[in-house]
Amino acid sequence: MARLNSNYLKLKAGYLFPEINRRVKAFADANPAGAARLIRCGIGDVTEPLPASVRAAMHRAVDEMGARESFHGYGPEQGYEFLRHAIAENEYRSRGIEVADDEIFVSDGSKCDCGNILDIFGHDNRIAVMDPVYPVYVDTNVMAGHTGKGNDSGLYEGLVYLPCNAENGFVAAVPEEKVDLIYLCYPNNPTGATATREQLAAWVDYALANDAVILFDAAYEAYIKDPAIPHSIYEIPGAGKCAIEFRSFSKNGGFTGVRCAFTVVPKELSCATSSGEKAPLHPLWNRRFSTKFNGVGYVTQRAAEALYSSDGKAEVQSLIGHYMENASILLEAARSCGLAVYGGTNAPYIWVRGPQGMSSWEIFDKVLGEANVVVTPGSGFGPAGEGYFRISAFNSRANALEAAARLHALDWK
Repeated sequence: MARLNSNYLKLKAGYLFPEINRRVKAFADANPAGAARLIRCGIGDVTEPLPASVRAAMHRAVDEMGARESFHGYGPEQGYEFLRHAIAENEYRSRGIEVADDEIFVSDGSKCDCGNILDIFGHDNRIAVMDPVYPVYVDTNVMAGHTGKGNDSGLYEGLVYLPCNAENGFVAAVPEEKVDLIYLCYPNNPTGATATREQLAAWVDYALANDAVILFDAAYEAYIKDPAIPHSIYEIPGAGKCAIEFRSFSKNGGFTGVRCAFTVVPKELSCATSSGEKAPLHPLWNRRFSTKFNGVGYVTQRAAEALYSSDGKAEVQSLIGHYMENASILLEAARSCGLAVYGGTNAPYIWVRGPQGMSSWEIFDKVLGEANVVVTPGSGFGPAGEGYFRISAFNSRANALEAAARLHALDWK
């Protein structure tokens, strides 16, 4: 008899966002009037049209695909050189960070890369995650067999949870125990918190001292407005020896439906083999790409390249400005309700502490049922998120204003 991967059976309930969709569908089926006025501030999906420069680049690329002389079939699995160069030049070298073109690996999403990166790591690593945490980090480790069973609160045996709360500004402190793989996400999803240069330096120092690897998710770095906040882990000296960075075009260029991202794996980054010797990770990730991935489509990569044109850069800033104005509107609405509010200044998410005694899913049901607004329950990001909820700023201006008004009108007592 064929046998399944029993690690999947350890996963708790459904993945957070499909569960939200299930509940919203049940509400809509039972309340047609409420469904008609539904505003979604839950999942972090963008709403505004693709930038004009991106659309123009896609049209040109499609025309190329229409002629035998300029047609593109299989491309390099790691990404076309024109995009890898544009990324390395604009995201890193222009900021004084030495990242080589071939240390960039273009993919169809940083969510995928955050899970796929586990292919090149062993099963005996001690893994640390923040709590609350983007569910993908935890669930992919469960699927890979890196954890024990989960308890009723959602904690899995074998993982080291790093508490992030109001007291520490939702920035995890380095652990006293030794860990091998560390997931960090800044600006943070879900809390909207950012880490200072000093805080990131403490993590780099820890990783170097303990031969650990930091898996740094910087999908929201474009939303940083404070010039003192690092955009990349590689701004910290020594990070190239201990960190892998994930980036995405989804939230800055509006690519959630286009699908393009990249991961940086420095050539100087090494890990121990089973015999205790050191081996570089870059060729392993390159081999994984070559074996399991056929690359992102040519049209999509030309679209991503256009984001680095002068017009593209201006359009990206316009998109970010739009969503951050939404964040300001929603943040003030939640604050006017007398609730404790975090994030929303260097990130497109607002993290809100609900009324004392209400669970995250109770808050979700209240906001959905009474205001017809979809938010994200904080407990879906881990036990430390219980009692909180996340508001996404990814929406039209009209929807942001209306959602703010409805949140303000709710009785939160």
